[in-house]
Amino acid sequence: MASVQNERENEELKADIHGTGQNSGRDSRFQGSDPEKDSANTGSVKISEELHELNEKFLRLAADFDNYRKRTERDQANQIKYAIERFVVELVEVIDNFDRAIAAENPGSREGLEQIRKLFTTLLERQGVVPLQVVGERFNPAEHEAVVCIPSEKEEGIIVEEVCKGYRMHDKVVRCAKVVVSKGKE
Repeated sequence: MASVQNERENEELKADIHGTGQNSGRDSRFQGSDPEKDSANTGSVKISEELHELNEKFLRLAADFDNYRKRTERDQANQIKYAIERFVVELVEVIDNFDRAIAAENPGSREGLEQIRKLFTTLLERQGVVPLQVVGERFNPAEHEAVVCIPSEKEEGIIVEEVCKGYRMHDKVVRCAKVVVSKGKE
C-alpha cells in the first residue's frame, strides 16, 4: 500500500511540474495570503535594515580612519619639525659661551668671535630657532625662568634683566630665558 501511495505522489509531482495536474494553472505560492510570502517580505525588510546599519558602520569607520590618518600625518609633521630640538639646545650653549667671550674685554678676538656668533645665529634662524625678547615684558612662566626678584622702578612682574637667553623653535619654547624680575617699589 505504501508503494501505491508513493507512486501516486510521484505522478502528482510530475503533473505539477509539467502543468497537467489537479493544481495546474494555480500555484498556491502566488495566491492570497501565503505565510511564505509574508516571511519573505519581513526577511527583505530585515535585510534592508541590516544593510542600512552596516552602511552606517562603514561610514563611521571610514570617518574614523580618515581622522586617524590626518592625526598621524600631523604628528609625523611635528616630529620632523622638532627632530633637531636636542641638537639646538646644545648649539645654544655654544652661543652662550660666545656671548660671554665677546663680553670679555679683549679687542683682538672680539671681531672673530662676533663673526662666529653671526654664523651660528644664521644657522639657527634657518632651522626656525630665534631668541626670545624678554626685557621689559611681563613674566611668563612658560617662557621665562625667574632667577631673582629685585625691587625696581618698574611694575611688579616685569622683567628688568636677562641673565641667559631663551630660544623658541617655530612656535615652541626650547629653552626658557633666565631673567631678573621686578618686585616693584619698596
